[in-house]
Parts: sequence; structure tokens; C-alpha cells
Amino acid sequence: AEVFEDYALYGGLPYTVALTDARDKMKYLTDLFKEVYFKDISERYEIELTEVMQLLTDSLCSSIGSLVNSSKIANTLQTVRKVKVSSETISKYLEYLEESFLFNCAKRYDVKGKKYFSYPSKYYCTDMGLRNARLNFRQDEETHAMENIIYNELISRGYAVDVGVVEVIEAGKKKQCEIDFVVNMGPERYYIQSAYSMSNENKEKSELRSLLATKDYFKKIVITNSRGKKRYDEKGIIYIGLFDFLLDKDSLN
Repeated sequence: AEVFEDYALYGGLPYTVALTDARDKMKYLTDLFKEVYFKDISERYEIELTEVMQLLTDSLCSSIGSLVNSSKIANTLQTVRKVKVSSETISKYLEYLEESFLFNCAKRYDVKGKKYFSYPSKYYCTDMGLRNARLNFRQDEETHAMENIIYNELISRGYAVDVGVVEVIEAGKKKQCEIDFVVNMGPERYYIQSAYSMSNENKEKSELRSLLATKDYFKKIVITNSRGKKRYDEKGIIYIGLFDFLLDKDSLN
């Protein structure tokens, strides 16, 4: 547990892991973000609106796993910060941040319609340490952090990872529900929910609803913030503890 907490806070960059003092880790990550990543991005892409790039990065770091819409970000910057910028510029800056390996973009995929949505998408930090350094190590959101860590682990294993969207009918009305991850490798597919807490029946029902709505034969998995052996429920849903998932490269099989 202590090793995981250290990883969730300081990330997995080799030099960071080698450092033993917490203050040294924090300083290294903060300097790396500012002096290497941001400097490189600004010079390589000739960024004119550096304030916008900074604000955009802060927004992505503080809302990992949230839906990102360029138009909404542009409107928010103009309304709240009085900064005028086009949605096209925001889209370009998002591409630059992705090309610089600071963030990965996960597109939304219509499971039943078998098509991708153009927008909005989700963005995940490639390293939690860099993300926390950007926020001055002040924002500790365990739910979103767990989701980001699961995403990074799936990517590192070579899977293609999308955000799933499936339509359900509730009280006679159609509603779009989300599957955290639709994971593919060749013919293999897994539907995965990241569930930090399954504390009550309503929460469990919410997590399982979208998985069951796919109505297909692919594996459906819930990764929980708990320990214990892999188990199946009566509906065929597989439950895996977070540590077991991270420590076993074949945990999905």
C-alpha cells in the first residue's frame, strides 16, 4: 500500500523513483514540468498564447477523466478569465500537449452503434507525479487518480483504450451511460469500470448498469479499491482488486 501511495503521488519516472527525499521528488517534478516540458512545447510549437496553454494544462490536470470540449473551454476562458481564444486554438493546444506526451486522449466510442464520437473526449495524465507537481501537490482526488492509473496501466500493456458509451432506457426514456474503458487488443475486448467505492446498492447498480447494457459476450470487469481474490457474480461480472490488477499482467484473462 505504501509503494502504491508513493506511485500515485510521485509517479513512475525512473529518476523520481530513485530519489528518497519527498522534497527532492517534488522539486524535481516541478522543475521538470516547467523547465523541460513547458519550455520545449513553447519553443517547438511557437506558442503565442502562453497563458492559455498554462490555463489549459491546469484545467486538464485538475479534472483528469472529465469530458473535454474545446468550445466550452474557450467560452469559459473568455467568461471567467476574460481571455479571448478560439476553440480551434484550444484544439491545437490539446494536440500539442498530447504530442509532447504529457496527456493521452481517450475518444468516446458508441458500443452498440460501433462508431466514435468526434467530441468531447477525455484526457489522462501520462504520469501522476507530473500532474501532481503542476497542481503543487494540493489536489488529492483518489477516485480520479485511480481511474488515471488504471488507464496508464492498460496503455502500458499495449491495449487500445477508449471511453465507452451505451444507450439504456430508464422510465421509458433513452439515456447515455458511460463505461470507463473499452479495452481492445486484436479480437480481444474487455469492458472495465473503475470503482473506487461500491459502498451501497445504488452505487453498485450505477456501476453495473452500463456493463450489462452492452448485451454482448465480451468480458465485463469492475476494478475495485479493495483487496481479495478475483470473483464472479451471478451475472458474470468479474471483480478484481486494484493491487491485483496492477501486479498481475494477465489479470484481465
